[in-house]
Amino acid sequence: MTRRIAFAGLNLESVTAVPQVSTLADFERVCFRGAEIPAQYRGTNTVAGGVLKVLEDAGAEMVPLFHSLLGALGPAEDAAIFAFADELARGLAASGPLDGLVLYLHGACWAPGFADVERTLIERARAAAPDLPIAVPLDYHGNVDAATFAAADIAVAYRHSPHIDMGETGERAARALLRMIETGARPGLAVARPGVVIPSILSATALQPLASLIDMARAEEAAGDCDISVMGGFAYADSANTGMSVICLDWQGQQAAEEKAARLSDALHAARVELSGAIPIWQMDDAIAEAARLRGSGAPVVILEHADRMNDSTHGLRAVLGADLGRVMVPFLLDPESAAAAHAAGAGADVTLNIGGKSAPETGGPLALTVRVLWSGEKRFTVSGRYQQGAPVDLGLTALVEVGEVRISLVSHFAFAVDGDPFFIFGERPEDYDVILLRSKTHFRDFYTPLAQAILVTDTPDLGPADVRLIPYRQFDTSGAYPWRP
Repeated sequence: MTRRIAFAGLNLESVTAVPQVSTLADFERVCFRGAEIPAQYRGTNTVAGGVLKVLEDAGAEMVPLFHSLLGALGPAEDAAIFAFADELARGLAASGPLDGLVLYLHGACWAPGFADVERTLIERARAAAPDLPIAVPLDYHGNVDAATFAAADIAVAYRHSPHIDMGETGERAARALLRMIETGARPGLAVARPGVVIPSILSATALQPLASLIDMARAEEAAGDCDISVMGGFAYADSANTGMSVICLDWQGQQAAEEKAARLSDALHAARVELSGAIPIWQMDDAIAEAARLRGSGAPVVILEHADRMNDSTHGLRAVLGADLGRVMVPFLLDPESAAAAHAAGAGADVTLNIGGKSAPETGGPLALTVRVLWSGEKRFTVSGRYQQGAPVDLGLTALVEVGEVRISLVSHFAFAVDGDPFFIFGERPEDYDVILLRSKTHFRDFYTPLAQAILVTDTPDLGPADVRLIPYRQFDTSGAYPWRP
């Protein structure tokens, strides 16, 4: 008998403090439905691609409902969550006999009318299909607790940040779901929380001591029939369950799952001080001086403006414009207004633009710059790097502009500059630049660590501070968590 597995995905990483709200129209812009999903994601390093691979290899049928992966932005509007929750329930009801559901969520989607967006979506699925096995693949940066998965059977998350294992995570979720369906055995599912909150820049899984703690999870898996996800959490989404956690899926039962999750959680708590100081954080002026000192040494210097959460901050841009750093690239600065004005001026024109700094006062404000337009037009491409490899990206109206030796790509849609694509799509090479100003958090490391001679992580007065104690939480109780409570 051919197993029929429904698939749905709604994915947004929310910075609660960002004033721009992700609307239903924003989700719809990147949403695929029905047969579009396998057509877009087959063979890609994405959760949908991984799920599809396992199902097709097993002779099972994917019943695709919807897939909207919006990325990392501000809060979602309540109407969007209600709309997709309703669509999920309708889709399950209208799909005929089903054997299971893979529901791909982030874990740090935030909307003002919901205590836990992901829990709400899982519960809607359960209400629509009371006896249907439900597997939930998640982002490593999700904020979760036991209540999140009370209505689910299976939960697994990315093991790497950068998220180079998105496809593998989809495969893990699908394999576990098929195993449950075929055997009739429901695994134990437990979540433990160490009471630790770290900024995104310290959640890279190659950093110590985090890497060694994750190795402990792999050792537990080798010794027993389980799947353990160490979660970095997402400090900038303000919810009751903000912070790190451990998810354990254990085929030996609930007690085994709880014991293993607790052991790993205790180890994270014991390492809380070291986890919170894994890399040096530079002030921007010091990073600029260091980049100037290293200029001409043969490889680019990456300056990381991690606190920029909407890809439009001007703190770093202002700093590089005021320094003599050689050739500088500032990729994927989100500014539809400036991109449109540059496009209207046309290639070869000199035009004065108010660039960046428009999403919030903390972003540094717009910079009035007279730039030379090098290229403009609609820009779409397929990801070449390992993170989301093969996935489609639509930048919308885009312009490559230059002021002095600094080049800036202005885009109309939010996109991650984490690999070589921001250069390749313009016929350029990152190796040809002295300094690259990025706004990523961890995903850039897979491509840029072997390329750059130095990575300088800077802190700026933006919406994603390195010191999480500066975040004005309203829903998260900081009194029981590190670094507020030693």
